[in-house]
Amino acid sequence: MSPVRAARIAACAVVPGELVLVLCLAAGVRPPGWATAAAEVLVLGTLLLEAWVLGSLRRRTGSWRSAVRAVVPEAVLRLLVHELRAVASLGRWVVRRRHGVGPGDLAAAYTGPQTAMMYGFLFVSVIETVGLAVLIPWPAVHRVVLVLDVYGVLLLLALHAACVTRPHVLRADGALRIRYGALFDLTVPPDAVASARVERRYPEGRLVTVSEDGVLDLIVGSQTTVTLELNRPLDFRRPLGARARARTIRFHADDPRALVAAMRQPAPP
Repeated sequence: MSPVRAARIAACAVVPGELVLVLCLAAGVRPPGWATAAAEVLVLGTLLLEAWVLGSLRRRTGSWRSAVRAVVPEAVLRLLVHELRAVASLGRWVVRRRHGVGPGDLAAAYTGPQTAMMYGFLFVSVIETVGLAVLIPWPAVHRVVLVLDVYGVLLLLALHAACVTRPHVLRADGALRIRYGALFDLTVPPDAVASARVERRYPEGRLVTVSEDGVLDLIVGSQTTVTLELNRPLDFRRPLGARARARTIRFHADDPRALVAAMRQPAPP
């Protein structure tokens, strides 16, 4: 097995293993001392392996970016990039600055159906964090759980901030950029749209679902409100990097009528 392959496998295996250990501690299950020590040694060994492989590839290719892409699996890398962008969105949210919206562009918000749910989750998470901070008697477990809970609250708030600051964008040239926070981003050229209509649907499934006949549903709050029929299939990337193709796109906009009306207007010369 090559060092690069070993590093990729280690990156995928160590994070879930460490998470299981933390969850055991949070649940009050104290693993044997040798298990905790072995887990920490494994993490340290993985970090050393990653550093050695990255350094070797850096010297061979002359590029840190190429080295990271070779060692870190794409799904893991995309999740890390998403978290960084989401956290950066907190700053944009505070200063009310939107990402990717230029002069002459129309921004279409889509967070309406999920806002109350997000704030509800935040409230429950804060109550849980305070409750566990009071109830857990073991200092080591208390610190671990507190860090995880605070990070979870921050990440949940950052996810919503990313959605607020990264709306759908109808550009001045007629291209439509469909987004969901930093997780999903698809630009539809104006010449690829056969028709656009307001259509409220309540599909089941995850955030991004694609049917066998090429219908892409980008679901927010269990609903979509705009349907685009395309005159040619468009390729796109799923949140974790898998490639797919869509012939019909259904997504949510808080004001679908305004967005569809703007799409039907001819683009300026």
